[in-house]
Amino acid sequence: MNTRWKPNTTVAAVIERTIDGTQKFLLVEEQTPDGLRLNNPAGHLDPGESPPQGCARETLEETAFHFTPTGLVGIYLSHLERSAPGQTASQGTTYLRFAFCGELGPEVVGQPLDEGIVRTLWLSVDEIRACTHLHRSPLLLQCVEDYLAGRRYPLDLITTDASVYRLAKPKMPECANNG
Repeated sequence: MNTRWKPNTTVAAVIERTIDGTQKFLLVEEQTPDGLRLNNPAGHLDPGESPPQGCARETLEETAFHFTPTGLVGIYLSHLERSAPGQTASQGTTYLRFAFCGELGPEVVGQPLDEGIVRTLWLSVDEIRACTHLHRSPLLLQCVEDYLAGRRYPLDLITTDASVYRLAKPKMPECANNG
């Protein structure tokens, strides 16, 4: 077979804040084919953006908070097998995840969350560990554990060539939207 293996590239944010004296992490609860699941704010890298840009965008879309990546927590590879509805054979997807930590900015009040996102939650690491059966990805806890272990790598470890930015969808000029 001459098919090239192409993992899906995803980005994720590990966002920590102290609330009432307890270290908590920002997660999203989302509707999935397996029911409600928890995950880091995360999603697929879009054409025309670097991994840190994709992480900032996904965090805003899923949590309504601005986020500025300041460090790379890690790069992860995982594989998920899932049976499609009505099929007996499972379909596998491999994910290459770039996880970032950074600075949480202001919330955009009134911004709707991405389709499928039910709500955001702040959970302690013990609460995250206690509900692994609800994790959308096994990487959720691994990213948090790596963050807690102090893993931080400079963003300049990731180089995005200028050719990538040419893949972005062109935006309509303002005057074209005014009909």
